[in-house]
Amino acid sequence: MPKFIPTWLLSSAALAIAAWLLGDHMNIGDGGDSTFARVVSILAVGAIFTIINMFIAPVIKTLSIPFIIITLGLALLVINALLLLLTEWITGKFGVAFEIDGFWWAVLGAVVISIVNAVLGGFTRAKR
Repeated sequence: MPKFIPTWLLSSAALAIAAWLLGDHMNIGDGGDSTFARVVSILAVGAIFTIINMFIAPVIKTLSIPFIIITLGLALLVINALLLLLTEWITGKFGVAFEIDGFWWAVLGAVVISIVNAVLGGFTRAKR
């Protein structure tokens, strides 16, 4: 559990930055929401995304090792995009507004999230 909270906060920040960079192609929360409601939406999406990355992603990536090797790692882009789309689907079931405009935007969003997570994770590890 101690690892969940920092990972959740980093993922939430990465999702917020990705949504900001992708503009109308990736939205978290409704446009007319207050700032507080948007932050709550970002934290909810971040929690679901973190849970998916902690429990589902390792299984899928382990089972996909042959494809990851054959494609020289490009399969990871597809896997991460599909996990992001899974997050979109699950958040929709909970009534949280999170939308991505399709698979290719999910790929781009996954790339942005990975880069932001790496940068922010590097800053948090440097302070320890």
